Amino acid sequence: MPHPQKLLGMEIPSIKVQLKDQSQWKTLPPYQQLGFGKYFSDHWFSAQFTETKGWASAKVEPYQNMSLDPAAAVFHYGQALFEGMKAFRRADGSIWLFRPEFNSHRFNDGASRLCMQSVPEELFLKGIKSVVEADARWVPKESGCALYIRPTLVGTEAFLGVRPSHEQLFFVILSPVGSYYSEGSAPVKIWVEHNAIRAATGGLGAIKAGANYAASLQAALHAKKQGYAQVLWLNVDHQGIEEVGTMNVFFVFKNEIVTPALNGSILPGGVRDSVLHLLRHWNKPVMERRITISEVHERHLKGELVEAFGTGTAATISRIGELQWKTERMILGEQHQLSQEILDTLTGIQMGTLPDQFGWMRSLQSL
Repeated sequence: MPHPQKLLGMEIPSIKVQLKDQSQWKTLPPYQQLGFGKYFSDHWFSAQFTETKGWASAKVEPYQNMSLDPAAAVFHYGQALFEGMKAFRRADGSIWLFRPEFNSHRFNDGASRLCMQSVPEELFLKGIKSVVEADARWVPKESGCALYIRPTLVGTEAFLGVRPSHEQLFFVILSPVGSYYSEGSAPVKIWVEHNAIRAATGGLGAIKAGANYAASLQAALHAKKQGYAQVLWLNVDHQGIEEVGTMNVFFVFKNEIVTPALNGSILPGGVRDSVLHLLRHWNKPVMERRITISEVHERHLKGELVEAFGTGTAATISRIGELQWKTERMILGEQHQLSQEILDTLTGIQMGTLPDQFGWMRSLQSL
């Protein structure tokens, strides 16, 4: 498809704001009941792209059902992409976002892979700002809670035929959240999938495409029936460790810390990148390399596996207490010293109780 931004210039549409009457506002759910992704705020943001108009019709309006043609490309050819971000309310009442530019860049990398029009960073950030400002009361103040932000891009042109959609809808919805896992802060049990695969190098594993997650549902459902919170995915040889379905993964051995190297089928997570920055800043022996499930099992038997944890926007840092691989059950010890230190540091930076020496936080007003 042509590159409309070059033809039309980087024109960012003004954002129209239509707010609900206060009498129609939803009742805020109790923070103890938030869970993850169950409640949605009063408003949403959207903007439309066409080849003739570029990005236009940017608006914040009451949260509602959307209307799409049954032949829209997203339904038939899977042109759907999303991001996951969080807004945090600090003790002084101010609202801050964690590395929003990182999400904007990754979002557009995914758009390029799916042959969709990129969303200019200014529109991406201003759209988020406008809807979070409209629903600022939805940003929880309680510890361990945040406002989850879901930017999404879908192909909306109505046609049947395998080609990219020439029309897109960019939208942002908001959801107040607590802990991602039902276990809360307790270590989670992980099923190592040894039959199905989620992605392969050259596919969609490195972007947040909807299809990438659809491919993981069957194994995740099976794992949950067995009592496991999530799935640890292996690559096509059923040996190389990739990532957990909702987070990247780190293994802490006695002499090194290892996370799988990005290989084209692993999502480049923002929290993963932040953890790597922290560990290197602390002069920890961290490595990005290929690591196999057999190596993890062997080192566990030798007593060299100290701890393991996952990293992601939804769960931040999740300690792993058990890995089930085929008939091998690997119970990890009670020591979670490093993952707890990382969690405390990231949380402190996000909430403003620790210095933001890496420049990761952006106040809502600065977007």
